[in-house]
Amino acid sequence: MKRFFRPRHGVLLLFLVALATTLTYRAAVPRAGFLDYSQLQVRPEDFHLLHTLPRSSTTSSSPVNSTLLRLASVDVGEPELRKEVEDLVDGGFAFASDRRYRSISAWRRFHHLDDRDRRLWSARSLPIRFPRDNRAFPVFRRALRDWSRRRRFRPGIMSELVELVKRPVDLHYAGLRSEDPVSGSISGGSGPPTRRYSSCAVVGNSGILMREDRGDLIDGHELVIRLNNARKEGYHRNVGSKTGLSFVNSNILHLCARRQTCFCHPYGEQVPIIMYICQAMHFLDYAVCNASHKAPLLVTDPQLDLLCARIVKYYSLKRFVEETGKAPEEWDKAHDPKMFHYSSGMQAVMLAVGICDRVSVFGFGKSAEAKHHYHTNQKAELSLHDYEAEYALYRDLVERPQGTFDTAQLRDSLDSARLTTENRIGATPLK
Repeated sequence: MKRFFRPRHGVLLLFLVALATTLTYRAAVPRAGFLDYSQLQVRPEDFHLLHTLPRSSTTSSSPVNSTLLRLASVDVGEPELRKEVEDLVDGGFAFASDRRYRSISAWRRFHHLDDRDRRLWSARSLPIRFPRDNRAFPVFRRALRDWSRRRRFRPGIMSELVELVKRPVDLHYAGLRSEDPVSGSISGGSGPPTRRYSSCAVVGNSGILMREDRGDLIDGHELVIRLNNARKEGYHRNVGSKTGLSFVNSNILHLCARRQTCFCHPYGEQVPIIMYICQAMHFLDYAVCNASHKAPLLVTDPQLDLLCARIVKYYSLKRFVEETGKAPEEWDKAHDPKMFHYSSGMQAVMLAVGICDRVSVFGFGKSAEAKHHYHTNQKAELSLHDYEAEYALYRDLVERPQGTFDTAQLRDSLDSARLTTENRIGATPLK
């Protein structure tokens, strides 16, 4: 979807909008051996881990390109999404005319049956009503309506993430501690909701995590964020055991909704979940599952979604122009503009930058010898993401900390944030 660019030195992220102000943040590298972003001071001698992120031609110097900024702001799927949301809010469900689907339970059961059972169900044509589940419809419409109303580009959302995300997470963990004051330390943060977490680890799912034992280093952070319910059992030495926040895309919750109780807690029922919405219809899963979850089930603010989308598309456009020499308008021929999207990991990093003083990134990168995901047999990357463009963003955050954001509102969130990358796989640079 969309992204930034960088001015001199081929620096960092770019954001359009007419507010032009700069923000800078420095990087200091701790002795632990990984790169740390905070303010604008970098020690060149500490960049010995830069080979850990894939290199791209984005390191070349070039001025901010207004054409790339303009194209990055275009979302060809927006009109279709608006129409879909309007229909759903007005009650125009695809299944509304079919009596079988007049309750959420019936809809879920029908769509999660195998082909044989679905044919039998269809033959009976008997409606099944569950009044308790029907109460989820108003929740569904209200959540979808609010989400749609907030869906506009506003980079200032970064400075609001502590209130929107950290506060409910901290209040949840505070409640657990008050209920069981004798219990051990909670995986989440323990500070007041008004301050950021002192340190956060965003644990990606790349197979390169299996190369080194980083478990203790990961668990040493105040908050550990894991992605898309990746398994940690059997991998504790490499990925750690602590989890304070689970970050998923709504397709994951949709799969969990197949279960009668909507169980979606591989890290424990008390671990909060935050997800971004892939399809408007997934708010139906949210409405049903949220009622039974013991921990907060949060949805990313759509303004953060649009910000991440614009950043990523910008970097993808820039990479396309630099690598092919073609006009940026031809980018659509290389990517499906309706399907193109940032990865879960990229948004998790942006979220962490908004709520943490120091962000450590683990397992972001690839190698020909490593699986795409350490916990599955998947080798290929998803075509709807431009991972190389995202790597360029991460490299800019590492190599060009003196970059600028063309949006003043990002300053408060990024000035004090530190980004750390821990993707080392020995002496072999990632290609």
